[in-house]
Amino acid sequence: MKLTKSIVLGSGVMLAGAGAQAADLPVKAKAVEYVKACSLYGAGFYYIPGTDTCIRLLGFMRADAMFNSNAIFDPADSSVAGARNRLSNYYTSRGRVALGIDTRTATEYGMVRAYGLLGYTWTDGSYTGAGTTAVNGSTTFASKADVLSVWYAFLQFAGFTFGKAQSQFSAPWTSYPGNIFDGLPGGGGWDPVNQITYTADFGQGISASFSAQDQVSAYTSNIWNVSAASVAGLATGAYGANDIGGTRAPDFIAMLRVDQAWGLFQASFAAHDNHAAYYGASELTSHPDDKWGWAGQLALSIKNIPTGAGDSINIQGVYTNGASRYNFHDYMSSTTFAMYGGTGLPGAYQSLGIGGVSDSVFVAGSGQELTTTHGFNGGYNHNWDSHWTSSLYGAWAAVRYSNTAKGYICGTFVTTLALSSGPGGCNPNFNYAVIGTRTGWTPIKDLTFTADLAYTMLDQKYASGSTVTLPLQSTLAKPGAVYELKDQHTLTLLLRAQRNF
Repeated sequence: MKLTKSIVLGSGVMLAGAGAQAADLPVKAKAVEYVKACSLYGAGFYYIPGTDTCIRLLGFMRADAMFNSNAIFDPADSSVAGARNRLSNYYTSRGRVALGIDTRTATEYGMVRAYGLLGYTWTDGSYTGAGTTAVNGSTTFASKADVLSVWYAFLQFAGFTFGKAQSQFSAPWTSYPGNIFDGLPGGGGWDPVNQITYTADFGQGISASFSAQDQVSAYTSNIWNVSAASVAGLATGAYGANDIGGTRAPDFIAMLRVDQAWGLFQASFAAHDNHAAYYGASELTSHPDDKWGWAGQLALSIKNIPTGAGDSINIQGVYTNGASRYNFHDYMSSTTFAMYGGTGLPGAYQSLGIGGVSDSVFVAGSGQELTTTHGFNGGYNHNWDSHWTSSLYGAWAAVRYSNTAKGYICGTFVTTLALSSGPGGCNPNFNYAVIGTRTGWTPIKDLTFTADLAYTMLDQKYASGSTVTLPLQSTLAKPGAVYELKDQHTLTLLLRAQRNF
């Protein structure tokens, strides 16, 4: 037994040693899947290892600072900013990072695409007035820090687009014909919305899109019940209580585009359902019937004009009836404007310019009166050399109420706010205009420093010399007094540093 045991143990040791030596010998390595460039969809795409799907990562880092405004991108045309006193910030700053993922796969149905763009933002806070009768100080810090945004999230397959994407109504440059300032009316805006869209490509750069898109987040302004108007609301440019009901139909969009080497032409149409809630506090008070509004837009871009290589002109015009957000888009600061200024009128404390944008207005027992708007914007973009670019841009838009709607509004306005010149001087119509210039310096590729200077004007239509008597507005530190109704204006400067990748 001892001999047998010795033989077995010795054999085990020899086998273990042989195994150890075999483990030390080099073996053929398993093939490694290296990332390969994907040339099907342009620069920056790579194959996801082990698949036939191409992916691209993109994004930017950005720092902004806005002067003479209480918010980034917005002029001082409403709320505390419009009050133009010690309660508003003179400057506001922001840091932002964005990260996007673009995946594409070639299939028998054509390209399948999934795209997402997320933003993470830190914006300076502001102070809100306590508004007590004893002291109107700014006691509460209201911050907009750490905001996560989902700007795009859509799938494309066989000509269809599903998810959050740019509205098919908007031109490719949306509300930025030559600017980075957000406050230009005159056409469809930037803010992406949930949608289902089918796009037919006819070749030669000609395409047509048909879309059903969400109206809630960006394409409904106000449906004002003037019977429920308040003094506080009227003083801010709100001509009633906002009386929007829930959705009954999406907005329907049709768009035709010609995109070729010379430039681009686009015609867009939108249908918008205005669905009001109730006349009063309960179902028993009844309600106005739904009323469909619409918007139409023409857009034109001309590329490589004679002033220089890469120079361009972008212009668009829009008309709306009961669909005002397709003109006064969601990225403008507000749908109600109230701007204070000086006055030379005896007996008046200050001057005030007010204006309100709505889709419709009504009073208890009546139907909706649709609000009409029209406007345009445009920009000229010039490249001085490979590092310097400049733009000139402008926009103008008008809000027009029907005679019936004016009767609703002015009947309340004269009684509640003591409009001095009576109904003959009451006119809630107004114009809104912006003119500006932008200059950018790109010292190295994908790094740009920009300055954008914008002059904004509110042209109200109340009779010359008209006044209103306002109560104390404690949140703005405005005393109860007589105010002259007068046109207003403001100048804002936006500075930006941005690195794209």
